[in-house]
Amino acid sequence: MTISKTENYTEAFVWIWLPGETAPIVAGKLSKDGNDFVFNYGQSYLERNNAIPIYDVELPLKAGIAPLLKGLNMPGCLRDAAPDAWGRRVIINKMLGLKGVNADDAQLDELTFLLESGSDRIGALDFQRSATHYEPRLSVNASLDELLESAERVEKGIPLTSELDQALHHGSSIGGARPKALIEDNDKKYIAKFSATADLFSVVKAEFIAMRLAAITGLNVAPVSLTLSSHKDVLLIERFDRVKVPEGWQRKSMLSSLTLFGLDELMARYASYEDLAEIIRHKFTNAQLTLRELFGRLTFNILVGNTDDHARNHAAFWDGKMLSLTPAYDICPQGRSGGEATQAMLISGDERMSRIASCLDAAKHFLLSREEAIEILENQITRIGDNWLMVCGEAELSEVDRNLLWGRQFLNPYAFEGLEGDAAHLNDIASQVRENKNN
Repeated sequence: MTISKTENYTEAFVWIWLPGETAPIVAGKLSKDGNDFVFNYGQSYLERNNAIPIYDVELPLKAGIAPLLKGLNMPGCLRDAAPDAWGRRVIINKMLGLKGVNADDAQLDELTFLLESGSDRIGALDFQRSATHYEPRLSVNASLDELLESAERVEKGIPLTSELDQALHHGSSIGGARPKALIEDNDKKYIAKFSATADLFSVVKAEFIAMRLAAITGLNVAPVSLTLSSHKDVLLIERFDRVKVPEGWQRKSMLSSLTLFGLDELMARYASYEDLAEIIRHKFTNAQLTLRELFGRLTFNILVGNTDDHARNHAAFWDGKMLSLTPAYDICPQGRSGGEATQAMLISGDERMSRIASCLDAAKHFLLSREEAIEILENQITRIGDNWLMVCGEAELSEVDRNLLWGRQFLNPYAFEGLEGDAAHLNDIASQVRENKNN
């Protein structure tokens, strides 16, 4: 097998699917400028009457190189379309072979990751070497068994056959750190998440359960299902950034909250729900309902032990003028041995402890009264308890894993510390729910 050689790319042409369209057009060029990557729109794009800014805060529809926001070396709205940890591992495996075991992604720059990753990336952008001819980097047809085998080989840093390399490479543009691939079935597209060799419990089933319970509590979440491949669990998450129409597939533009904050990964620790709520009040459609939804996602994350709620795990659709919150995704309970925990995003001020009391103190930022916030929590705790066994049954979760997750990830007592006065009864409700499920 031949290992690809790294190339020193100096530019990439950015192609975009405009709203309602099924074919992309070139929007402009991303160029390397020292350690920075800068963008300018093409004149033909600026002259279109239906052109939209890729994101007006960073890349308004103007001629010339767009200045980078302070602290960034690349527009965040373009970085959103680049692969994250897993996709980078796939590309490193492809281009560096066995070196991928110990390879640092600093060996490859952002232009390489953009131009070497699959074309069916999240959102409505793709990156090409040509400004005139669009050639998608597509996958071969591969079964879930083959994709799972490929993912396991990548985890070990073992080069793939050319066919499986191409198949797994198709999903290299999607974000996140866990093994995954993209699949298509009739009129729907899915992200398939696989078990990882280092998993200490059924992480795939735990995420399925959390996502299903989130929907049951009334949150807007991506539809999920479970399947088996090579006797291993695979989580299928329906993509919400694709719409099938008779002419083909439309793509919906998306921006991460990290981009909305004007931050990069090195500054992500400063991202907060309070600041996101402020952005929602000024830039989102249906702001009041969206704020209630975001508060519900925050409290639900704490109730189910999802501490990986970083700013790339919150996103918005972008129509060229306004933002709207996407369905929730990546609600995955994290491994936990003790009580105290912190959220990846600050809740408000400098507070990030995974406690419901902190959420109630921040309710005003979501335009919620304390009473409304308590009501949301009462509903979530009760519905988690009422539906826990049913959803565990859907997942065919073993009794061992049920006992491992219940009361540790799901409804951990630490989440209810510090509740006083009119909120003290939330701890009583949770204690009763935990006790009922242990009998």
